Amino acid sequence: MAINERIHYFRNLRGMTQKSLGMSVGFSEKNADVRVAQYESGLRNPKADLTAQLAQALGVSPQALSVPDIESYVGVMHTLFVLEDNYGFLVDEIDGTVCLRMNPAALTMIDNLTLWHEQAKKLAAGEITKEEYDHWRYNFPRTQAEQEAKKRRAIRKPRKATTEE
Repeated sequence: MAINERIHYFRNLRGMTQKSLGMSVGFSEKNADVRVAQYESGLRNPKADLTAQLAQALGVSPQALSVPDIESYVGVMHTLFVLEDNYGFLVDEIDGTVCLRMNPAALTMIDNLTLWHEQAKKLAAGEITKEEYDHWRYNFPRTQAEQEAKKRRAIRKPRKATTEE
């Protein structure tokens, strides 16, 4: 899905109008809806700073808006080629089934996939809602950093000392 489609998708998901989204990123009331319509139709592409503002207004990570175009099998294949080049993805065969696996040297990517798997398991077990799962995905890595900071704060909380007088 291209950035224009992602903006449209998240705007609708949030129940926002084009005008309200445009005004939230600083466009004038007079042309806010027209500007957002231009981005959603693909007539204009937002620069990085505007993408960041749109993402903040939509409550998602800028990376959630700037995903690669994977609307065709060829697009998916080229995305996989980039993953192979940059992140150590390997095409393999296990028990007669073609699959992707990770190069063990790509620890950060394996760690991230492990985090994703943990969230997917929580969703499947009913421990979190679909909305919480989507929030985690669309705000990654910020949500992950927030969760880790919360754990650290819980560990660091000093225990209340009991004093006997």
